[in-house]
Amino acid sequence: MTEKNAHLSQQQKEQMKEHLKRTYGEDAIVSKRALTRRIAGASKARQFSSTALRPTVAAPPLASVGNAVDALPIDLKQPALNETLQEIKKDLGDCTRCKLCKTRTNIVFGEGNEKAKIMFVGEGPGETEDLNARPFVGRAGQLLDKIIEAMGYKREDVYIANVVKCRPPGNRVPEPQEVATCEPFLFRQIDVIKPSVVVALGGTALQSLLHSDAKISKMRGKFVDYRGTKLMPTYHPAFLLRNPSAKKDVWDDMKVVLELLKKESA
Repeated sequence: MTEKNAHLSQQQKEQMKEHLKRTYGEDAIVSKRALTRRIAGASKARQFSSTALRPTVAAPPLASVGNAVDALPIDLKQPALNETLQEIKKDLGDCTRCKLCKTRTNIVFGEGNEKAKIMFVGEGPGETEDLNARPFVGRAGQLLDKIIEAMGYKREDVYIANVVKCRPPGNRVPEPQEVATCEPFLFRQIDVIKPSVVVALGGTALQSLLHSDAKISKMRGKFVDYRGTKLMPTYHPAFLLRNPSAKKDVWDDMKVVLELLKKESA
């Protein structure tokens, strides 16, 4: 056991191992490379969640779990098993964990049904969202509302969030350290809501969620097993505003989502 984690009892380590096995399966655990990257970002923020750990495509065997647990930073935060979105929001507080706090107007936590079957995850708040402290309320958000309505739902029936909760200056792509700092809160939201499907809106959201360089054009329309649910990658509504012809592709993807939900309710 590393000096950092000398405070952890054997029982705590075993509990963490069991958590990893339940979450990621008997044969999967994070790679050393991915774990190192996650810890580096989280250590700067002094905020880390064990639920943030996920397997990479090529995962080493479960025997590596013990080493992974030993590598966890001392400030590991173990989320409560039955926490609520309100508790997560309170924990987030008036966040100053990364430099985005210096330029934002408001934190955009997310909104919607705490028991939603569908959760939409975008890249980050834009100018309108930053001013209103609500996700997807600009032009792209209006298009997302239409997509949700076409699926037979209302905005309040689903849950909408972003990879980062503060607007990056000039709507630039969030930096890796910003994502690493903010994503544990998103993962906790996913774990509380337990949606049947998480829809990743756009390439940045997809790559951030999977920690890969996956191309949205190749991944869209196909389910990926993710944190005990299904992840459906599709184009971002902002992309559709620039490329209206891609609306058909997004609707095809949403029909796949609806088909899964139909089977679940049968």
